[in-house]
Amino acid sequence: MVAPVGDIEAAVAWYQRLLGRPADTRPMPSLADWHLTTGGWLQVFQDAERSGSSLLNLEVPDLDDALAQLAERGLAAGPVQTGGERTRFAALKDPDGNRVALLENPVA
Repeated sequence: MVAPVGDIEAAVAWYQRLLGRPADTRPMPSLADWHLTTGGWLQVFQDAERSGSSLLNLEVPDLDDALAQLAERGLAAGPVQTGGERTRFAALKDPDGNRVALLENPVA
């Protein structure tokens, strides 16, 4: 997933709080990478013209625990919602308006 942002340093700070760790790499001043899974990563890059246009879904094993951890890091997600029979999710937006959803049981 690639999230275009207007201010790379503000975005990097926000995503560090979201993910609970610094970027895995900063290959250039306008780009930061977090390796989330084998073969899957999040890139945040400075592109003010396209900022705020991304949607990111992150699976979490326990939504309530994930939301509590976010709150400890100063981030708050919207209300918990349900989808299907077992899926629960909550969303928040980065400083540029890119939407990040945390999903529990997305394919159960």
